[in-house]
Amino acid sequence: MGFKIGFSYDVHQLVENRPLVLGGVEIEHQFGLLGHSDADCLIHAIAEAIIGALGLGDLGKHFSDQDPKYKDINSTYFLFEVKKMLKNENYRISNIDSTINIEKPHIAKYIPKMQEVIAKCLEINPSLVNIKATRGEGLGFVGGQEGVACYAVVLIEKIESKIIKI
Repeated sequence: MGFKIGFSYDVHQLVENRPLVLGGVEIEHQFGLLGHSDADCLIHAIAEAIIGALGLGDLGKHFSDQDPKYKDINSTYFLFEVKKMLKNENYRISNIDSTINIEKPHIAKYIPKMQEVIAKCLEINPSLVNIKATRGEGLGFVGGQEGVACYAVVLIEKIESKIIKI
């Protein structure tokens, strides 16, 4: 079977008067992420890593942040769409490994729900979705609580078509 790997990184600024949504889960916090959509940088990184593994460009190529139809959209939409791309290219997800880099709040308790949401959107087992969280330790824009960064690596594999000979 043929395997391909994709990697992506996404970052969004923390601002007031926006919800903090990561992995399709709203997290209680005084700040949220600024962006054209709901700014869910974890889902953006995962979706773009899948698009990259397929060799189909990047997230912005398929879902422009200049397009009004994506204004304030729930980013799980992007996962449903990349699931279709996987199917069209005859690939499936082998696994996803991702990291959320956020100073506050601590989000460990939200990770199982994030895995569940992402897995449901992609129609895969939640055990294939690994999410880790780390802090900036007071350094840089993450440590200074100015923004959130997310990284994702995705391994996909070609689905072998089974031809039945009669």
